[in-house]
Amino acid sequence: MDNVTRQRILKAAEELFFKYGIKSITMDDIAKHLAMSKKTIYLFFADKNEVVDTLLKESLKKDKTELSDITKNSANVIEEVFNLMKHMSAMFGKVNPNIFYDLQKYHPNAWKQFLNFKEDCMEVMVEGAIKRGIKEGLVREDINSKVLSILRIEEIVMGMNPEIFPPEKFKLVDVQLAMLDHFLHGICTIKGHKMINKYKGLKQ
Repeated sequence: MDNVTRQRILKAAEELFFKYGIKSITMDDIAKHLAMSKKTIYLFFADKNEVVDTLLKESLKKDKTELSDITKNSANVIEEVFNLMKHMSAMFGKVNPNIFYDLQKYHPNAWKQFLNFKEDCMEVMVEGAIKRGIKEGLVREDINSKVLSILRIEEIVMGMNPEIFPPEKFKLVDVQLAMLDHFLHGICTIKGHKMINKYKGLKQ
């Protein structure tokens, strides 16, 4: 039962953070959202920082599994990228654009978790996808897979920065998809470009 209550608290916090950002939500808000006493929440979490840290840890673990499944279940690197686009659309479409800025500015431990995930998981996966694409003849052989994998991940982080892409002017999901599309066209061979058009449903 205790684990059920803990998960209810985390789910409520996630819903509020996704909708309003992290900074503006208090432990009182989470308690009201659940119709639960704040005292009960403090039985499970010492403060909001711990809620944020726990949520991010569980979210990154889930993301790692989902990204791995996308790689395994894609016939080639182009299909992998298009499946990734769908995943990103679903994920970024429901997230308040300020959430990553709030993480970086107000929750350094959680942000460090994200940075570690970025380097240990995301960059490795992108580099693996690039190398796979080269073997498939869909990605250019002359590119530096390590450099380009770092570039790709930094694009993702930059796209989350509301100071560069103000949310009143740009949708987070549109920014991320535009960057991914641009990156894909930049690294692909002619064969790769034809396959991109195929997946987009365009004439070859």
